[in-house]
Amino acid sequence: MSRTPGPEAIEAEMLRRLDATEKSICPSEVARGLEAENWRPLMHLVRQAAARLSAAGEVEILRKGKPIAPEAMHGVIRLRRKRAPTGGAGPAQGEGGSDA
Repeated sequence: MSRTPGPEAIEAEMLRRLDATEKSICPSEVARGLEAENWRPLMHLVRQAAARLSAAGEVEILRKGKPIAPEAMHGVIRLRRKRAPTGGAGPAQGEGGSDA
């Protein structure tokens, strides 16, 4: 009856959901958004999409609340939009000081 969504559709759904919140999401939310009744078979494809988007710098894969590399993905994960680095962004080395 329903057809398996392609990689582009999965990635678009993932980014849509991530853009709608400041928090992390469960990959199953993406799968359920694509196929409400029969979402479990999509989980592998959703995780693959997360790995691609992580490698592209769009998404962070979280394990126990900390970002992990796509190749380290296993078990329970969550996803969030990639965050810009924070803190420690003061003047560059050598600026603002005297060299004398």
